Amino acid sequence: MKTNSAAARRSERIWVPAAIRRIEADFQRSSDTHLIPLPLCGFPGIDLYLKDESSHPTGSLKHRLARSLFLYALCNGWLRADSTVVEASSGSTAISEAYFARLLGLPFVAVMPSSTSTEKIAAITFQGGRCHLVGDPLTIYSESQRLADELGGHYMDQFTYAERATDWRANNNIAESIFQQMRLEQHPIPTWLVSSAGTGGTVATLGRYVRYCARPTLVCAADPERSVFFDHYLSRQRDLCQHECSRIEGIGRPRVEASFLPEVIDAMVKVPDVWSLAAMQELSARLGRTVGPSTGTNLIAALACMAQMRERGEQGSVVTLLCDSGQRYGHTYYSDEWLQDNGLNCHAERAALAASLDSGQLPRELPARWQIAGELAAV
Repeated sequence: MKTNSAAARRSERIWVPAAIRRIEADFQRSSDTHLIPLPLCGFPGIDLYLKDESSHPTGSLKHRLARSLFLYALCNGWLRADSTVVEASSGSTAISEAYFARLLGLPFVAVMPSSTSTEKIAAITFQGGRCHLVGDPLTIYSESQRLADELGGHYMDQFTYAERATDWRANNNIAESIFQQMRLEQHPIPTWLVSSAGTGGTVATLGRYVRYCARPTLVCAADPERSVFFDHYLSRQRDLCQHECSRIEGIGRPRVEASFLPEVIDAMVKVPDVWSLAAMQELSARLGRTVGPSTGTNLIAALACMAQMRERGEQGSVVTLLCDSGQRYGHTYYSDEWLQDNGLNCHAERAALAASLDSGQLPRELPARWQIAGELAAV
């Protein structure tokens, strides 16, 4: 229970700066993530790069978001030494938030869809958190708030605060890091930045930063099936929703989230799930290590950008995100039995994609399956 006593306020003034210092010290111990070139002989003059976010201490892009959310909550006076942190998450954000909660000595509860992979649940538990599973993905929001109220804690609410917690001008900014790392490349100013949307916070950061710095770079957002973001991009209707959970963990949402800002996005690609998984598998083979399914979604959207550049005779660079490792999905996306049971067998699509990356020609079946909007509409 919150208290406004003088003793409590004095205690908070001591604890909050110490908590911020712990988070900042953790940041100082961390190095930046790698930018990996991926040569593709089918696209001469067009360079593709992967920003490898799997190398963060908690193994995913969401490490950046979790750090920003904790600093935002601390500086807003929402977290105290006795707070229980609660978050609605499909897994990766919860893993990262559990890490920071443990760093501050705070209990952590993740409210997640029951379809979340066992590997992600185990990773949250390893970081000291506990998991509260729900059947309907639309209930994770209300259930998170209910638990926070019941426990006298704080609901972090990544889907509302992701775009505002991150400093999109500079500090702790993935966009600034990309442009810094591209400085000595053949095409240092990317033609496209490509990112899938979970909360929408990363895409918002990319879009805002290129506008703030007056870059000519375009931003493309990738969306999986069973998500409303693409339809919202087209219609701007905020009341869109659907009750099926995205089959690509970590991205896509059943409702329009406050952090998704279509105004800063130049194009969108809605990627069929089977093609996301085909791209995940093919990219893993080419890198020599496994990647997660949202990275496959990103690769397909990047392919749309590269295909347009090739058609127009343009040279340049495209940067997308390697969101997390495939190690978290051994019992799902890397299981042939699981793929078969879920109607996601992607052997034919992977073979077609491999030929496309080597030839520069889009797989014949893909343009009929994906949906494209914005600056890519002519692809």
